[in-house]
Amino acid sequence: MWSSASGGSWTASRRSSVAAAGTEPEARCRTAARQVLERRWSPIRCRYRLTSLVHNRLTEKVAQGVIGTRAKLDELAKILEIAAEPAGEAGAAKRAKKGIPSVRERVNMLLDPGTFIETGALARQPGQSDALYGDGLVTGRGSIGGRPVVVISHDQTVYGGSVGVTSAQKFMRALQFAFDNACPVVTINDSGGARIQDAVGSIASFGDISRVLEKLSGYVPQVSIILGKCAAGSVYGPINTDVLIGTKDSYMFVTGPEVIKAVNGEDVTAEELGGAKVQAERGTLHHVADTEEEAYAWARDYLSYMPTSCLEQPPIVNPGLEPEITASDRELDRIIPDSDRAGYDMHEILLRIFDDGGFHEIRAAFAPNLITGFARVDGYPVGVIANQPLVLGGSIDAACSDKSTYFIRLCDAFNIPLVFVADTPGVLPGLAEEASGVIIRGGRVPRAIIEATVPIINLVVRKSYGGAYGMMAARQVGADISFAWPTARIAVIGAESAVDLLGKRQLAAMPAEQRSAAREFMINHYNETIATPWVAAERGYIDAVIEPSRTRLEIRHALRLLRDKPTAKPEFNPRKHPVYPM
Repeated sequence: MWSSASGGSWTASRRSSVAAAGTEPEARCRTAARQVLERRWSPIRCRYRLTSLVHNRLTEKVAQGVIGTRAKLDELAKILEIAAEPAGEAGAAKRAKKGIPSVRERVNMLLDPGTFIETGALARQPGQSDALYGDGLVTGRGSIGGRPVVVISHDQTVYGGSVGVTSAQKFMRALQFAFDNACPVVTINDSGGARIQDAVGSIASFGDISRVLEKLSGYVPQVSIILGKCAAGSVYGPINTDVLIGTKDSYMFVTGPEVIKAVNGEDVTAEELGGAKVQAERGTLHHVADTEEEAYAWARDYLSYMPTSCLEQPPIVNPGLEPEITASDRELDRIIPDSDRAGYDMHEILLRIFDDGGFHEIRAAFAPNLITGFARVDGYPVGVIANQPLVLGGSIDAACSDKSTYFIRLCDAFNIPLVFVADTPGVLPGLAEEASGVIIRGGRVPRAIIEATVPIINLVVRKSYGGAYGMMAARQVGADISFAWPTARIAVIGAESAVDLLGKRQLAAMPAEQRSAAREFMINHYNETIATPWVAAERGYIDAVIEPSRTRLEIRHALRLLRDKPTAKPEFNPRKHPVYPM
């Protein structure tokens, strides 16, 4: 038992030790603060050194049991305030100079108002007392159009938005959340790539991120928005997502101009190397926006056509509109020129055969001889692939083969039916096309169509010649229902080429003054008897020849019939996967 005397003696001794313990940390704080000022560190480093000292002092007080709940809440408020602007006034000044929003302002511009819930705001590099909160990455979840979405955004003011070990862990946790909860991912990229200071840990992290991205591919929609710089290893994440949107002043490249100059002496600007316009023409970017706001709006519109995951069906918007033929429908009856040599804008047809004339085009600057994008039929999203007669006459080339293959697989992954609108003279001939691999790249298109399990509608409005017949989802390749307008011409080759090949001897035997008229007669005869929709319809290759003005309603009826099409092939095949021509 303790005596009262001994107890009193112990209490006095304890108080004395506590007082001494309280004095020493405070002295350390004052000493360290003086050292900070004497060393003249940068404002950011000074700020975080002093914050660390205060934090350590509070921690010691907690350990001594002399700090209460109010102080803990005050400490939390101070830490959250710092985490909201990790780079402090210097970071805000840097943004102001560039004229760009903060990372969290960017996130809120993308999401429905008031829906963002941040995760990992207090994450920072371990073992570094002056490490910045967030580690250059903001992650969380919110809503777009009332539906859940995971958002990941680089903070350009913190370590240049570079990816280190800690930020990579945050990145992967956000992706895993999207996988576990089956919701889309939008990444806002403004990053200098791997963080040099983290050495191999940084580049190893890109491999870890790639593995998680692969799990999400085809499972949930993934959108990447490129703002400012996206260089080195940072390009490989976005390129493995579904669509890439860039602002007009953004750029992407693996190796920057300085490194290229040092390695091979080549002078090239960032814009020439990987500017937004260049990357859109290459097909890397699916859309270029003038402003950040437009980029976010485009992403929101794109996601409105997508399900939250492949486990669901795409959203339905305003079904049942205009159930009868309209004045806009009747304009289709006179849209095709009388001359096969005359061009027209395919967009004029697309705007009249889908709901409300709406069309969300994808990759408009890449391979413009083929149009791809989203529309709605009776409120249901559909993917559209159409030839553009104004560019190369609508010919199929190697670039548009890549464009078509990608889009077919994107739509099939997310249960979106496909509508093909054909007007093409065939595969583009020439040495350049053969050298660019038109055989290999073109060979992937029918493979993608055959493998697709979504409903497929094929509509031939004018030309459908040669190998392009199959690349535009002919009945024999994969269309569930195939339509043709009376203006359709379906044959191995066009009339002029056929006459030049088949009528060469007959024309050569004629007097020179009669050859031109005879050739014209043979061309007309070919078009009227061979290259017509009637032959295809008689042999069952076309399901119906329809009036152009009835196209919108016929596509609507056809997709209603196909709404319950099985999503799996009935025939068992033990193979692991097919091998594409590459």
